[in-house]
Amino acid sequence: MTAIGAMWAWDNAVPPDQDARGRGYAPAAPDLLAAFCATRGLDRVHLAAPWAADEGPVGEWFTRAARAVAGTGAAVSALGGDPGWLDRPALAATWATTALRAGGPALEGVQLDVEPWALPGWAQDPAAGARRLLGVLDEVRAALPAGAVLGTDAPWWLTTVPAPDDAGSLLDAVLARVDRVVVVAFADHAGGPDGIVELAAPAVEAARAADVPWSVGVETDTPQVAGGAQFTFFDEGAHALEREAALVADAFAAPGCVCVEHHRAWRRLLGLD
Repeated sequence: MTAIGAMWAWDNAVPPDQDARGRGYAPAAPDLLAAFCATRGLDRVHLAAPWAADEGPVGEWFTRAARAVAGTGAAVSALGGDPGWLDRPALAATWATTALRAGGPALEGVQLDVEPWALPGWAQDPAAGARRLLGVLDEVRAALPAGAVLGTDAPWWLTTVPAPDDAGSLLDAVLARVDRVVVVAFADHAGGPDGIVELAAPAVEAARAADVPWSVGVETDTPQVAGGAQFTFFDEGAHALEREAALVADAFAAPGCVCVEHHRAWRRLLGLD
C-alpha cells in the first residue's frame, strides 16, 4: 500500500449548460474517475454530491460515479459542505439522506466539510461558530440510517479551540459525534515544526484515543486556492507529494493514511491534464 490512500473529488463531468450544478470536468466521468482511483490504489474517495443528488444530469452522474468508484474496491462517501447549513442544519440532513438514496449501496456514508472558521463571525465568537458546527453534525447524525458512516473534515488546530459547552477541545466534541475524521494539515513538507506531522500529531492522537478512524489531508491546488505556497504541493510537484506523504505515513505508522485534496488538482500535479 502506498502512503496516499484517499482523496477528495469535488468536480463532476456534467457540462454547465446541461445542469446548473455541472462542473464540466471531463476526467470526472465515472469510468475515468474509477480508472484513476484504481491506478492510484485508493481505498477511500470522498465524492462531491450535489444538492438534490437524486435529480437531473448531475444526480445521474453522481449515482454512476459512486458505483464506478465503489467497483474498484474503494469506500465511497458523499462529500458536501454548504456554509448555509450552519444556520439551517436541517438542510444538511436533507442533503445527506438524499445523497445516500442516490448513491445506494455504493456509498458507505457522508463526509461533511462545513467550516464556520471561514466565516467573518468566527474571530469574534468562536464558541457560537463551534455550536453551529456541532449542531450540523448532530442533525445529520440523527437523520442517517443505521450503519451509515458520518465523517467530517477538521483542521489540525481544532485541538487548540475549547469545546463550547464541555470539557476538552472542539476536536474532542467533534470526535464524539463522528465515525471518521480527516485531519486537515496543509503544508508542503512533512518534517519540522510547521510540517504535516507535527501539525497533525495532536489531532491524530485525539482520534486514536477516541477510537475514531482518521486520515491526514494534504493540498495540491494552486497557492491562490490554498492561501499560500507553503500550504500546497502545487510548486513542489508529484514526486515531492509522494515522498513527503511516505514520511507522514511512516511517522504515524499508518500506511495509506494520507488524503489528497483534490482529484482535479492532483491530476494536474501528475501532468495528466
